[in-house]
Amino acid sequence: MKKYLFKRILFSVFSLIVVVVLVMIMVYSLIERSAIFQTDDTWNKKSNNDRGLYEYVQYQKFGYLTFEDYTTFVKNKYIEVYGDDYYKQSDYLADKNAIQDAATFQQNPTVQEFLNKYAAKGYEFKYFEPMLYKSGKTKPGGTGYLLAIDNTNVFVRLGKYIANFFSFETTKDVKDPNLTDRYVRFEKDPYSGLFAIVGSGTQHKYLLYFNDRFPYIHQNWFRINLGTSYTAYRGQEITNVVTTPTGDLKTTRQQFPIDLGTDKYTDTAIDFHSVTYNATGELSEVEKTQFTDNYTVYSYQRTGLTVIGNSFIMGIISTLMAYLIGLPIGIAMARKKDGFLDNIGNAYIVFISAVPSLAYIFMLAAFGNAVFHLPYKFATAETKVLAYILPTISLTLPGLGSLMKWMRRYMIDQMNSDYVKFARAEGLSEKEIFRIHISRNAMIYIVHGIPGSILFSLVGGFITETAYGIPGTGRLLINAIHQHDNGIVVAMTVFYTSLSLASVILGDLLLAKADPRISLSSDKGGGR
Repeated sequence: MKKYLFKRILFSVFSLIVVVVLVMIMVYSLIERSAIFQTDDTWNKKSNNDRGLYEYVQYQKFGYLTFEDYTTFVKNKYIEVYGDDYYKQSDYLADKNAIQDAATFQQNPTVQEFLNKYAAKGYEFKYFEPMLYKSGKTKPGGTGYLLAIDNTNVFVRLGKYIANFFSFETTKDVKDPNLTDRYVRFEKDPYSGLFAIVGSGTQHKYLLYFNDRFPYIHQNWFRINLGTSYTAYRGQEITNVVTTPTGDLKTTRQQFPIDLGTDKYTDTAIDFHSVTYNATGELSEVEKTQFTDNYTVYSYQRTGLTVIGNSFIMGIISTLMAYLIGLPIGIAMARKKDGFLDNIGNAYIVFISAVPSLAYIFMLAAFGNAVFHLPYKFATAETKVLAYILPTISLTLPGLGSLMKWMRRYMIDQMNSDYVKFARAEGLSEKEIFRIHISRNAMIYIVHGIPGSILFSLVGGFITETAYGIPGTGRLLINAIHQHDNGIVVAMTVFYTSLSLASVILGDLLLAKADPRISLSSDKGGGR
């Protein structure tokens, strides 16, 4: 068993890496990178060379490349010589403006220094020639730029992604030299009334804490870094995107840190458990009236479920409904083969398999809205709980048909087995044969898919969530592909592939438990 698990996990990790490499090649190499600007309003507002420079800034954010700007190179060079007054010096201004003359800029010694330094590192160069009117005046956005560019190899990108995938906060994370009191310790949490683990010098102040939001115990100590969304969520960490509630702001009566121990309360939506260290400088005047230290960067409390929560609630309910309804009907269809129930069930299986999912989703939505007045779109639902009914049923329908079909098939296969004939010869009733032998053996083929059905509840339904406007993981991926948000595409690939590989391993273990003929130990043959 241990040897099997080791091999399976090793193979799973290898498979995950291969899948991520292939996806990275597709999104970063096979798709034109300029596609990321299709929904970028800032790009539309820029013109000429300013637009070109902005493109390279975004390419660097998205991980396509890294680049060095000549203007920044000159600035750093003269800061070392003159300090903060560098911008007043004539030689600095001469070198900075050298690239504004396309005919002579390469003769400038500092330009030559810049070119030689980055040519030795294998960088390519991009020169945006100044764009001028006939009068010699620079056109809007026409300032010249000189860039040294290093396109990122897919395997370098993968290495960085893996290296930064896990992080654990320590007291050395904050680089502020003025912070001398660094620690990790237990303290009484003034916001929950329980105890919490808090830190100083860590990025987050609250490392482990309790609150009234499921699963009630939370931590910021250990993090899985799935990357950053730059298109859809404008610089937010993807881990936060999928774990932050999606509802409206939730205002509660709380105390700012500076007011703790007093009778002063404020109605605010701030989540004080989320505060992180602000190392940008002195506290603002407002912050000084609210906080006692530099842990002043916060997020807000919101109502509703997270992106993963929305998908899981619908997915797990639809899975339970499919199993609880589909398996008994499949058994009944097999027992009454070619009867009325079997014909009706087969008609449903053919219908749900043949009709495009969008068709029956819209049919169900129209029927549910017209007859039962159930909300069709999640965002416009006055009672959010009701907004989950139609999409949950929509997710149940195909799973229900699949389980009916396979349970019927496996049951009929078992009914024609030799052991059933022997059981009849021994005098067992048909009811006992079905209950003790046929149903139990037919279920062996079903149990392998149970872990996958449960884990894939987290995946959500791509079409269903998009049609009903549910903010779940399925819709998140669809929107990311539409908006060319490469970070989310790669992150969701990691998430989905990990669930698939885990479901296979758990399915094998469950199958070995259910069927004594199957062994995962090498000393017993490694199989049947």
